[in-house]
Amino acid sequence: MTIRERLLVGLAGQLRRPHGVAGRAMGSMLNRANRNAVAAAVDALAPAPGNVVADIGFGGGMGLALLLDRVGSTGRVHGVDISPVMLDRVRYRHRRAVADGRLALHEASMTDLPLPDGSLDAAMTINTIYFVPDTVFAELARALSPTGRLVLGLGDPDAMRRDPVTAHGFRLRPLAEVHAALTAAGLTPVDHRRVGPGPDSFHLLVARSATDPAPPPPT
Repeated sequence: MTIRERLLVGLAGQLRRPHGVAGRAMGSMLNRANRNAVAAAVDALAPAPGNVVADIGFGGGMGLALLLDRVGSTGRVHGVDISPVMLDRVRYRHRRAVADGRLALHEASMTDLPLPDGSLDAAMTINTIYFVPDTVFAELARALSPTGRLVLGLGDPDAMRRDPVTAHGFRLRPLAEVHAALTAAGLTPVDHRRVGPGPDSFHLLVARSATDPAPPPPT
């Protein structure tokens, strides 16, 4: 393996699960790189004051801060991540919200969410599905209430294939395949938004529980 390949493998591993000394810097990098996508995802999720919401695979934690603002003092935010480094970072930065019970942090995989059935009014997950099996879609659907909403964010598959780091452990699904997986899990896609200019822009897929009788949200 060349030095370049080793660097790419190392970066891919950090993106999948930040760890060690390098992982401590990854949180700030993720927040900078994903700032526009995360903010747009929160807007698409449209959480209301008093809602119970989750950011699953929250990375640098920017989404948690935005969700805490949206749900207010009567709401609750769950943050789920597999990286102890990211959890420690967020636990320190939001220690007051944790102490007040407004923010609950969980070290867990998307394949086994530590959340009761139907407990979430809304959930978002950004740049995570490259690393997980299709069973996560059913797990996300399980945690949503009958009127729950989900925002799933992912990079454009064609653009990501041109990035050499994605050759190391990334699974890049066509968008049609992601839509089909959402539907098979009992979720109904209702909106597809783009973040950024051009054909390589980021994708936000908005879905709701299939039992939700409400019409799709306005775009």
